[in-house]
Amino acid sequence: MPQTAIEAQVEDGGSASKPQRIIKLSKTTDDSDKKGTNKRVKDIEICVPIVYGTIAFYLGRKASESQSHKWTVYVRGATNEDLGAVIKHVVFQLHPSFNNPTRIVEAPPFELSECGWGEFEIGISIFFHSDVCDKHLDLYHMLKLYPEDESGPQSTKKPVVMESYNEIVFPDPSECFFARVQNHPAVVVPRMPAGFSFPVLAPVENTNEKGRGDTKDHPLSQWFLNFSEADELLKLASARQQVQAHIVKLRRELSVIDGMPQPLKPASSYECT
Repeated sequence: MPQTAIEAQVEDGGSASKPQRIIKLSKTTDDSDKKGTNKRVKDIEICVPIVYGTIAFYLGRKASESQSHKWTVYVRGATNEDLGAVIKHVVFQLHPSFNNPTRIVEAPPFELSECGWGEFEIGISIFFHSDVCDKHLDLYHMLKLYPEDESGPQSTKKPVVMESYNEIVFPDPSECFFARVQNHPAVVVPRMPAGFSFPVLAPVENTNEKGRGDTKDHPLSQWFLNFSEADELLKLASARQQVQAHIVKLRRELSVIDGMPQPLKPASSYECT
């Protein structure tokens, strides 16, 4: 049974000035690890910045009371890149009053849209590919339909946007996962020492075969929040990864030195006669 990493959401009123959490997920040792079929890259961390949230549009006075708003809940890359190389599927848990309140989205973009009138907390469970992590991540997000400033009539053109930023960190990733995302624009990976070889990659299950999974040209992208500190945080994460890669290189050099025969101790200058 998959393990769960639970993340409690802290709302900040829709502000995009600061990240909410850095979530570190570790993979438990399974049979494939023990048999060496999915070797792990030690002392390395892979960082995947994500954004999750909702965008809600008021449908106007002509809409029925029970269908006053159209909203979309989603998980996207912080730079709107495709997350399909990391995420296998996302489960959105809606209010019980909806038909089929447990919705599974199996390909990027990971989102769903609905109509309604009430605000409620949405459960978001992110499941990763088998070579990424065997734990799934539980997040919670409050659907907001009405702006904080309620003076005057609500606009049908300007939506209510609520987003949160997270960095998911995977320590000691599998070689297959590392190789798949080493040049991925949505993932922060360290530079490995020269001569480091990657395994031959097998196709990833349930990747987006229908087309692009990024959200760069998404019809709602103009409303996505710009996280002002995200770029700086990614630069810091990248620098940290480079330091870790250098540590790996030094450890390998030390292990080679440790394996060399030790020099003989010099003879003492005092001899017994």
